[in-house]
Amino acid sequence: MSAPGLAALTPADLAAARVAHPGAFGDPRRRAMVWGGWGLALAYLTLSLWWFDIGKLFAASDRVWSLLAAFFVWEDMANWQYRQIYVGIAQTLAMAFLGTLLASVAALFIGFLGARNTMPVSLMRHAVRRILDVLRGVDQLIWALVFVRAVGLGPLAGVLAIFISDTGTLGKLYAEAIENIDRRQVEGVRSTGASPIKVVRYGYLPQVLPVFISQSLYFFESAARSATILGIVGAGGIGMILIERFRANLYDQVAFVVLNVLVCIYLIDWMSRKIRERVIGEVGR
Repeated sequence: MSAPGLAALTPADLAAARVAHPGAFGDPRRRAMVWGGWGLALAYLTLSLWWFDIGKLFAASDRVWSLLAAFFVWEDMANWQYRQIYVGIAQTLAMAFLGTLLASVAALFIGFLGARNTMPVSLMRHAVRRILDVLRGVDQLIWALVFVRAVGLGPLAGVLAIFISDTGTLGKLYAEAIENIDRRQVEGVRSTGASPIKVVRYGYLPQVLPVFISQSLYFFESAARSATILGIVGAGGIGMILIERFRANLYDQVAFVVLNVLVCIYLIDWMSRKIRERVIGEVGR
């Protein structure tokens, strides 16, 4: 439309066009809400930075740089008690493996109780699901504190914390995997007159076992990392050695321990990937 044509439009024509095509003219109220939302977000961010006193980070910059430098200056390495460090790492990996293994076995049975297609009793199924909600709803660190008070300091508390926390999550994931199977295979096994145990063995497990193995391997990787933190609260393993070195200001040894933990995590990730490629056929990353 030419400029003279636009000039010839009356206010009534503009009002009619606005009613017919509201999106072409924009909505002032919507723009105000969008800008108001951005303004509130910016105000909240500013208030948060002020509340947490972000200026302390800049005031302590010299201490931060000196602390970081201490991680990279390794001294007196001949007296670092390597045996204690590597025994702690071995304990941490054992905690993660045993806790994940127990959780996987428990979740294997609990998953069938929480799945809709294997547990027809609604009350029982919902009770199992709510128990799983409680187990995974409490953080693993809280479970570690509980078990440290219950069984004392040491790796057993860490194993129990990983076992309880991972059972809650794996049980839910297993139940969802069971609910998503192809029922035709199950019905085919059942039509042969097989017992309920054989229906589970030959109808359900071949479909869900690869998923179970993959999920358990991922949780083992995660547990190997979290087991380090559990040791800090007294659950044994390398975490206790880390907190002792921190308190003694032995930051070079802390860096050495962290580097070894990272190498172990990488090796676990590599081995897990190889197992998934061999057993499940997953394409390597």
